[in-house]
Amino acid sequence: MSDRRYLRPTAIDRAFNGVMAFLTRMGISVYGSRVLAVRGRKSGAWRTVPVNLLVHEGERYLVAPRGETEWVRNMRVAASGELRLGATRKPIAITELADAEKPPILRAYVQKWWFEVARFFEGVTRDASLEELRRIAPGFPVFKIRPATRGRA
Repeated sequence: MSDRRYLRPTAIDRAFNGVMAFLTRMGISVYGSRVLAVRGRKSGAWRTVPVNLLVHEGERYLVAPRGETEWVRNMRVAASGELRLGATRKPIAITELADAEKPPILRAYVQKWWFEVARFFEGVTRDASLEELRRIAPGFPVFKIRPATRGRA
């Protein structure tokens, strides 16, 4: 059994994600939403999930507020995927950040999407100190998006 943090989606989460995925597939980005497509680590089939694309200091990031989700595990294996909005598909490659690099990204993410993700941060507020964010960093995978190289994704 893994000791990694994972918050299972509730029925409300699944319904909300379904609506967000539908809107994003229709080309409507809600506050930066995209559909992340990544190859399954076992099946090799495309798997999709709505995500919040964070742009911070000119760089793009994906944060997993529920922890060690399926998309996180698939991205770790594939190291590439696509960000989709409507018919647009942009290949990406990723680099996972070390815990020490996460606090400013977590702060920007919480401040932007507090209304949506507060309950996943378990008592950490949008005014959290860097020390609080360092404490929780191991439970929140963060990926920096890089341009995909040919042949990836």
